[in-house]
Amino acid sequence: MIRILGLLLISLLPITSSARGVYQEPTAFINEVFAGKPPAVSRLWLTGTLKEDASEILGHPPASLRLRYWGQARRTAWVLEEIGKEKPITVGIVINANRIERIKVLIFRESRGWEVRHDFFTAQFSNIGLQADRDLDKPIDGISGATLSVRALKKLSRLALYLHQHTPFAHDAP
Repeated sequence: MIRILGLLLISLLPITSSARGVYQEPTAFINEVFAGKPPAVSRLWLTGTLKEDASEILGHPPASLRLRYWGQARRTAWVLEEIGKEKPITVGIVINANRIERIKVLIFRESRGWEVRHDFFTAQFSNIGLQADRDLDKPIDGISGATLSVRALKKLSRLALYLHQHTPFAHDAP
């Protein structure tokens, strides 16, 4: 019995160790989003009510006082991080006309919850907007065993949608 359990654990090691990794460098994500011609980086300072609202969305104060983003026409792209259980998950999020165009897990450092990187999960975020209470306007189905990673992606989605509203690209003419 112990031998079988040992073999089972050994066979699972490559699965858990391969779950961590860099799936796409943030720079490559930004280049892909803007078809190889990314606009200049912009910065959004998190001060006053913007900082308070970001803290409310995340459930803790933001890690930095300013965030970088890239904007063009009515689109903005964000590379944000949030801790799932113990380590940050780096996510690229594209907002187009105040709705999520695309979300992608770029770097996953946790030992569990890696399923959130798959398209079957991230596709749920497509065309989601933000309600007046700063919650997503469509439900997101969770993944058993990845609750904290799912929660992290939902928080980052809400944050990107909220921050987009405070950029000049949110009100740009189509």
